[in-house]
Amino acid sequence: YDIGNGMGLISTTDFFMPIVDDPFEFGRIAAANSISDVYAMGGKPLMAIAILGWPVEKLSADIARQVIEGGRSVCAEAGIPLAGGHSIDSPEPIFGLAVTGMIALKDLKKNDTAKEGDLLFLTKPLGVGVLSTAQKRGLLKEEHQAGMIKQLTTLNRIGEELGKISEINAMTDITGFGLLGHLIEMTEGSNTSAHIIYSKPPVQEGVREYIAQRVFPDATTRNWSSYGDKVKFEKGVNVMEAFTLLPDPQTNGGLLISIAPQAAEKLKDLFRTWGLHDHLEEIGSMIAPGEKRVFIQP
Repeated sequence: YDIGNGMGLISTTDFFMPIVDDPFEFGRIAAANSISDVYAMGGKPLMAIAILGWPVEKLSADIARQVIEGGRSVCAEAGIPLAGGHSIDSPEPIFGLAVTGMIALKDLKKNDTAKEGDLLFLTKPLGVGVLSTAQKRGLLKEEHQAGMIKQLTTLNRIGEELGKISEINAMTDITGFGLLGHLIEMTEGSNTSAHIIYSKPPVQEGVREYIAQRVFPDATTRNWSSYGDKVKFEKGVNVMEAFTLLPDPQTNGGLLISIAPQAAEKLKDLFRTWGLHDHLEEIGSMIAPGEKRVFIQP
């Protein structure tokens, strides 16, 4: 919302049912995911209010308190207050936030303004949907648990700094539609196509092991069904693996950045400052519109 002095307000909300067993971690994950949309636009979060649905006859109020405390801890990391909220009795536990942020309108990032020739960068590895499904099925190894939780609870705070880089032409966060779905949104809105180098996007440890066991969320298949006709795999790509990995729905996924090539080193310097040393290589680029929206190369 343009408030008339070169600044704008951002208002967003997100909430979901538990994807981990630990109530405190669930609160952290839901809060980080909710705040992400502000960062994805280059904005600065200001405050949040909680959205809580709780089955009061099934689960104790103390467990609900742990969920809220998890959310409060992530809000503290973001430097914002959890300034109240609303709760209802519901059949299943639900938690999330409504978040208000602020943005200098000149720094506002959108997902439909990419340009041909832009390079594509990603700030988090792929695969948390696969790992979450492995956990639900009792297959997730202990050594993969910590990496999954770390990613799910890590704020995309770098987005506030990315908003100040004028050469970033488009930006979005990777969530439920997977990398391919959100990239297709970017290409369609920008009237471009994109090519992805399949070997370049970082992948969470253990993900390929679970994919080989055919462990993946049901939403992966739904994602592919909704946009698979807009994707072309070039010769040499492991199609069965890519079909599972690239549409994998992410919770609190990374930021997908479309940036003019001449500013790539500026972006990499910022990545180094934020410790994103595994994300310094571009994963692809925006190209002229073609027969498909996304071309996957080996």
